[in-house]
Amino acid sequence: MAYNLLKGKKGIIFGALNEQSIAWKVAQRCVAEGAEIVLTNSPLALRMGELNKLAEECNAPVIPADVTSNEDVTNLFTKSMEHFGGGVDFVLHSIGMSVNVRKGIPYTDNNYDFTHKGLDISALSFHRVLQTAMKMDAINEWGSVLALTYIAAQRVFPDYNDMADNKAYLESIARNFGYQYGVKKHVRVNTISQSPTRTTAGSGVKGFDGFINYAEKMSPLGNADADQCADYCVSMFSDLTKMVTMQNLFHDGGFSFTGVTQAVIEQMEK
Repeated sequence: MAYNLLKGKKGIIFGALNEQSIAWKVAQRCVAEGAEIVLTNSPLALRMGELNKLAEECNAPVIPADVTSNEDVTNLFTKSMEHFGGGVDFVLHSIGMSVNVRKGIPYTDNNYDFTHKGLDISALSFHRVLQTAMKMDAINEWGSVLALTYIAAQRVFPDYNDMADNKAYLESIARNFGYQYGVKKHVRVNTISQSPTRTTAGSGVKGFDGFINYAEKMSPLGNADADQCADYCVSMFSDLTKMVTMQNLFHDGGFSFTGVTQAVIEQMEK
């Protein structure tokens, strides 16, 4: 059911790759709620994924952008503003990649060249997007920016590797830029800490099935899926949450504040 929560709003969605992607679901929900969107991903992801299919469904242009390139991000905002005839009202940053994880390199043996690349893509890109948007005055007054994160930024999940460091930095950027952008133009910046979700990126983490099964047993409401995350993103893009900023918002069925559940106790006693 749609409520026209984003009627008349315009936004940019980073990171949709295929139907498993949270960003894919967010794009669909934003359009269903009345928004117009621009879709973007890296040139490599565009070749690997199915973004043109989503673009056709959402009647949205696809503007390639390597988020490690200042020129690409500037070009993205320039072309988006030309397309919309003005600024945007919301931005979703749904980007994360670790070469160390992909190559199965343990955290204690991280290749630092790989670490730098993952940090640039997963976290520094968020700063780059916000910095570029602010310089270009690309986000409208009372706009909303979201980045997707995970609780490994606060707690140890051994096989999440250097992505945990990347997410911690991502959340710090949201707080610091959230202050600056809030003072300057009432733009709010938040992160959503989602339950482990079966996406292409998430599935690349060693032991990911164990993550999901454990979180399901540890969450009073169970794991939040990608569609439910999309609903939450829509609410954060809407005018109903205009005074929420600089927050890391847990969307995880209660996992983040649960010490132990009866289901976990029973499993341990088997």
